[in-house]
This record gives sequence, C-alpha cells and structure tokens, in this order.
Amino acid sequence: MIQDFHGKTAVLTGAASGFGLECARIGAARGMNLVLVDVQQDALDKAEAEMKAAGVQVMARKVDVSSAAEMEALAAAVKERFGAPHFVFNNAGVGAGGLVWENTVADWEWVLGVDLWGVVHGVRLFVPMMLEAAEKDPAYRGHITNTASMAGLLTPPNMGIYNAAKAAVVSLTETMYQDLRLVTDQVGASLLCPYFVPTGITHSERNRPGGSLAQGQLTKSQLIGQAMTEKAVTSGKVTAAEVAHKVFQAISDNQFYVFSHTGAKALGNVKSRMENIVAIQNPADPFLERPEVGAQLKAQLRGG
Repeated sequence: MIQDFHGKTAVLTGAASGFGLECARIGAARGMNLVLVDVQQDALDKAEAEMKAAGVQVMARKVDVSSAAEMEALAAAVKERFGAPHFVFNNAGVGAGGLVWENTVADWEWVLGVDLWGVVHGVRLFVPMMLEAAEKDPAYRGHITNTASMAGLLTPPNMGIYNAAKAAVVSLTETMYQDLRLVTDQVGASLLCPYFVPTGITHSERNRPGGSLAQGQLTKSQLIGQAMTEKAVTSGKVTAAEVAHKVFQAISDNQFYVFSHTGAKALGNVKSRMENIVAIQNPADPFLERPEVGAQLKAQLRGG
C-alpha cells in the first residue's frame, strides 16, 4: 500500500478523459510524476498542459495500448526517465454492442485489443519492473489497478463483446493478485468495476482504426445497444472524479475490489448471478430489477 504519493510515478492509460484524467488530476494534486497515455492526441495535449500547469513532471505519449511494440517503447521510456513506476492504471477502454453473433472480426479485434490486450501489455511490461524495484529497495511500494466493468461480473444481453473482454480482465486481475501475493508484499493490486458512470466511453468509436462506422454499417441490435448504453451512461449519477478518489483510496487501503456503485441494485445482480452458478441454475433474467427495459429491448429486437 502507498501512503505518501509525493514524488512517486504514475502511469495512466486512457489518461485524456474519464477515470484516467481524474486520476491524473489527483496524482498531480499529490505531487506525483505523471505518465499520460492516450490515443487521442488533442485530448492528450490538453491533459498534458493541465498537469504541467499544476507543477508536476509530465510525460505524455500517444500510444495504441493494443500494440505490443508501442507499449514496449512506452515502458522503456518510462524506465529511462522515471525508473520503475509506483502506480500503474491500465484503464484505456472502448465499447461495442449488439447481438454477440453479429460482431465482425474487426469489432472483436478492436475491443479485445484495447480492453484486454491493453491490460495484458501493462501487466507484462510494468509488473516485472516494479518487482525489480521492490527487490532492490525494501521501502519501495507499488500498486497496479486494472479497469474492468460490472459487465465483467455480469452478462447483460446485447453487449457480449464488451462483457467477454471485461470478464477476461476480471479473471486476469484476480489471478495477478494471487500471483503477486506469492512473490512479494510490496506490490498491491486492485480491480476497478464501474457501473454506469459518465465518461467518454460511449464516444470511443471516434478512435476506432479506420474511423467510426456509419449508421448504415451497424446492425439493428448494434444501433439499439448504442442508444441504450448512451442513455444509461450519460444519466449516471456517480461522477468519474468520485470513482477516481475511490481508486486512490483503494491503493492506500490495499483494497482489491473497487466499485463505483455499492448499492443493492448493482451488487445484488452480482450476488444473484453467483448464487445461480452455485445452485447450477440457468442464468437469471438480467432485467429483474427493471423489467420494462427488458420488455422494450425484446420488442425492439423482435420488431414489435
């Protein structure tokens, strides 16, 4: 667990908006060296200027987190300038919806590339660096936080590609936590599972390789999914800034699970799913709490 953040180094992917930007702001306020990583240059430039104005050391890099070569170059640059980071936030994410059999190979490669491979690269490149620092210095403390989603703990329909990517991040991060416990007490881990929080993820298509798909290129289910997600995310009451504070609190408390929402509705769905698995029962109705939403989705998909 890290108690004093001043002078420590944070590597943040998806740093130009949402949780990444808000964590950068907290890091700057606490005097951290910041490595800002994003794929959107204009937003990254703006974030870099803001953090430099706060008086901290900043390295900003335009990086496609799905690229092994680009992430390797980033890791080498971080090590050369700051040494081993103390906090790594594998947070970059994109979203895509629709019925799971309707997603193209390009859809799968894009979402898994960013949401899963981006985390894989962050783990495989920075954790060894952190462990090396821990071995050399008994006072070193590090922490790695991976952003999944409540979609990684649940299986809401019409967004299977995103669910699959985030479920993989959940499993990877839980395993990483256990692996770290085998080898060190100096590096901690957290798993961030946000529910619906207003961030830039509903506009992630703007950074899709080859550009956004035109409305005419999307299937009916994808258009419906896009509209429903936009409505749910933009109406979220918990802010990205509030979630970022929870991320930093979890680092100090050495807390693994970090939820944006801890109410009965959010976590009750997780409990129901786990109980169904243990009882060997078929998956429950995901719209048990909001039957009108399920009825609307079914009617739209069936043309009713």
